[in-house]
Amino acid sequence: MDRFAAMTVFVKVAEAGSLSAAARTLGLSLTSVSRQLAALEARLGTRLVIRTTRRLALTEAGRLYHDQARRILGEVEEAEQALSAHQSEPVGRLHVAAPTLIGRLKLAPLLPDFLAHHPGLAVDLTLTDRPVDLVEDGVDLAIRIGRLPDSSMIVRRLGGIRMRVCAAPGYLARRGEPAVPEDLAGHDCMVFATAPGPVSWPFQTPAGRVTVPVGARIRTNDLDAAVAAALAGAGLVRAPSWQVAELVAAGRLKPVLIGYERPSAPVQALFLPSRLLSPKIRLFTDFLAGRWAGQEFGHEAEGPAGQSA
Repeated sequence: MDRFAAMTVFVKVAEAGSLSAAARTLGLSLTSVSRQLAALEARLGTRLVIRTTRRLALTEAGRLYHDQARRILGEVEEAEQALSAHQSEPVGRLHVAAPTLIGRLKLAPLLPDFLAHHPGLAVDLTLTDRPVDLVEDGVDLAIRIGRLPDSSMIVRRLGGIRMRVCAAPGYLARRGEPAVPEDLAGHDCMVFATAPGPVSWPFQTPAGRVTVPVGARIRTNDLDAAVAAALAGAGLVRAPSWQVAELVAAGRLKPVLIGYERPSAPVQALFLPSRLLSPKIRLFTDFLAGRWAGQEFGHEAEGPAGQSA
């Protein structure tokens, strides 16, 4: 049995939903498809599909094998494209995962330009604030913010992001402006958090990094909502500088504790070592690095002199 051919047949069967549809796609006879699927199941010692009169369904083992087989076949195809002297332009789909806010405001608007330059490519964009598993979730490339734990993944820096504490001028007029991070204990804070529990904001002091507990008067898992509450005068918010840049320039929010801001956190692309030769991943990371390098995602657009980080 040709394992690669049988794997290809199985993936097509799983995606087509029937043996006959897979046979038509592959240009094979129904008997050949059925025989290769049966041989693969015999080799693996488990059922991969459950056949019914109208359709087939994957077993639990079939779903697990399908995810791995599809990834392996995709990597083989990309390796062939990368090494083929006749492949001038990559084709296929690129699955990208990114944090919700940066994906919506800074990544999605760039996709039309990228796709216009590479008509053979298509992008699946998943926006999520949870860490994704590149293998289990079928993700080609993930955008991550901040330092990453040591791993076998390939990491490429694309830019930086700085967090800024702001409040509406009306709130600061009522409650006073914090002069040092410890002053936050007497303020209402709009906290972005994806899990319950105490929240601390990090700052940089002459003595080094410090974290200051803050009172979450409003807690939300959406930064837009936190900024909106701060705009309404509810309290202080800590948000990416590029998110609040236009609001600062318009005088609707005022930065505080600028001298205590932490250095920029890296914005990075993360992908599997097996995708190092993938033309579509290389093109996409080159594209993002060119658009994002050398900027703090909006610092250059911020308001009055002396307020930029």
